[in-house]
Amino acid sequence: MRSVVAAGLALGFCGGAASACPDYMQSGPGGKISGMQIAGGLAYDVQAGGGNDIRKCPNVVPATDVGAGYFTSRPDFTFDMSGMAGRRLAVSVVSACDAALLINTASATWYYDDDDNGNLDPRITLSRPADGYIDIWIGTYDGDVCDAQLQLRTY
Repeated sequence: MRSVVAAGLALGFCGGAASACPDYMQSGPGGKISGMQIAGGLAYDVQAGGGNDIRKCPNVVPATDVGAGYFTSRPDFTFDMSGMAGRRLAVSVVSACDAALLINTASATWYYDDDDNGNLDPRITLSRPADGYIDIWIGTYDGDVCDAQLQLRTY
């Protein structure tokens, strides 16, 4: 179903403000991944930034504090997570600019951070991640674009 909706968005069947905001109905690269695979830590290179100011996105309502941030509509990564029971998931970014992180979890909860990893980089730790899809966007606080690295680790 997810790919049918994503195809409809790509063809322009759905319009309006939501198409100019982070959209969990679209998928990014990633694939299937297990909590055990992430235990040793995984890293993915990405370009941080995007043209969508999340302050103007009524569809993005994080459970965590939200500040400024510019993100793409399509997630930078979409992972189909399994084996997450009893684990914590740390999602962090190391970047060459003031990066921001936005996550939509399998339980349809939004999370946002911009500085908890230090050096103006974001980090979100999910204490009870669910199995299923997780979408991750790596943006920037001020609209700049820069090289970054997404880091995942389970504990």
